[in-house]
Amino acid sequence: MPDFYKYFEANRNNWNQRTLVHRDSAFYGLQEFKTGKTSLNKIELEELGDVKGKKLLHLQCHFGMDTMSWARQGAKCIGVDLSDESIRLAKELNREMKLDVEFILCNIYDLKKHLDEKFDIVFTSYGVIGWLPDLQKWAELISYYLKPGGIFYMVEFHPVVWIFDDDFTHIKYHYDNKEVIMIENEGTYTDRNADIKGKEYSWNHSISEMQNTLIHAGLQIQFFNEYMYSPYPCFRNLTEREKDQWQIKGMEGKIPMLYSIKAVKQ
Repeated sequence: MPDFYKYFEANRNNWNQRTLVHRDSAFYGLQEFKTGKTSLNKIELEELGDVKGKKLLHLQCHFGMDTMSWARQGAKCIGVDLSDESIRLAKELNREMKLDVEFILCNIYDLKKHLDEKFDIVFTSYGVIGWLPDLQKWAELISYYLKPGGIFYMVEFHPVVWIFDDDFTHIKYHYDNKEVIMIENEGTYTDRNADIKGKEYSWNHSISEMQNTLIHAGLQIQFFNEYMYSPYPCFRNLTEREKDQWQIKGMEGKIPMLYSIKAVKQ
């Protein structure tokens, strides 16, 4: 078993704890979601566009709100996540709302053991690749699951955001993948005081690494966009400049907080 599986186990434990807090948080708005509100943001809705009748694979889906939102848009969806509690809750919500979404519990690097289908779209978003040590394996997995002409779409927090300390006072980490980042975790982004503790492990990935791994896996990049805001108040020291557009206090408009990328399998 590769060494990084011990890191995944620690992260799985953290996400199991987080899911129980996230489920009941105003941040996720689960009750509004149950009554029909989409969990998707304007960026991905506009950039990915019409998914009706498409087969969509959602990698690192947490407890499936976005997966189920795409299903409401008319896609046939499968969501994957490593957290037991996340997948348990996703399946529970899927049954409750009478949707036809499949959820798979596994580390995405092990997905071929659980799934052998091809998809029109592979989707992932907001705080995902930092949990993965090897983007080449990730990109190869995306290419494997896409049909020829299939679309990979991701919207993700910009790597510039991850080089700072938690309060955005100074640069603390490498921009690119030079180290395993270990943090003694307390709380979660929906509740900083939640009774959640444990080590978490992550990896920073530069823009060039992300793009080149996709290219080397046979995907052709269609666009790459950067955004100066986050749609979520999931970091410390943020200010809401416009509705649902959060920026770092003192750095407003100075650094990107998100990027999106669309690529097509050749």
